[in-house]
Amino acid sequence: MFIGHYAVSLALKAKNKKISLGLLFIAVQFVDIVFFPLTLLGLERFTLIENYTDATHFKLDYMPFSHSLLATILWSLIAVLFLSRFLFKSKRVNKKAILIGIAILSHWFLDLIVHTADLPLLSDSSIKVGFGLWNSAVLTYLLEAILILTALFYYLKVTRGNSKIGRWGMVIFTVFLLLINIVNLFGPFSVEDTQMSTAISAIIAYSIFAAIAHWLDKKRC
Repeated sequence: MFIGHYAVSLALKAKNKKISLGLLFIAVQFVDIVFFPLTLLGLERFTLIENYTDATHFKLDYMPFSHSLLATILWSLIAVLFLSRFLFKSKRVNKKAILIGIAILSHWFLDLIVHTADLPLLSDSSIKVGFGLWNSAVLTYLLEAILILTALFYYLKVTRGNSKIGRWGMVIFTVFLLLINIVNLFGPFSVEDTQMSTAISAIIAYSIFAAIAHWLDKKRC
C-alpha cells in the first residue's frame, strides 16, 4: 500500500489538530523509511520482478527488522517513548506521541490487506501473512482511493482553510497523490530501475510528500 497510508495521517490530524501533519506523514511510512536503508545495507532484501503481482514489481524477500509485526510494535513503542521525552518534553507518555505510535503501527495492518504472504509476524520470518489484494491493481487502487478520500473529507470537515491555498491545497495535493498512484500501480516496468535507485527515490518521495503536507496543513486551522 502507498497513498492509502496517508489516510491514517489525515484522520489522526483531524482527531488532534495540534499534531504536525508532516510528522504524521513520516510516521505512517516509517516502516518503509526504515526498510529501504536496510536494503541498501544488505540487512533486508527485495527483488525487482516485472509483474510480480498485478499491482507491483516488488518481491519482498526478507524484512524482519522493518515489516514484521513484532518489529512494527517495537518501533511504535520506541517512537512513543522517544517523542514524549525529547520532542514533546514530557515526563509522561504524551497523547500526541501515542497518535504517532498508532500511525506507525497502522502501516503493518494496512499492508496486511494488500501484500502477498510476505509480512513476517516475528523477527525470524518463520510465519508470514498477507491477504494479497496486490493481485488486482484495480481493487488496490480503489481501496487506497476510498481510504484517502474518506480521510480527506473528515480532515476538511474538522479543519478550516485560512487562505485560498488553505482551502484548496490539500484537495489538489490529494488529487496529485491519486494520479501518482496510477503510475505506481499501472505504470510499466523499467529495466533501468535498480534496488538502489528504487530505495533512494522512495525515501525522497516520502520526504517531499511530508514537507508538502506540513506546509499545506499550516494554511488550515
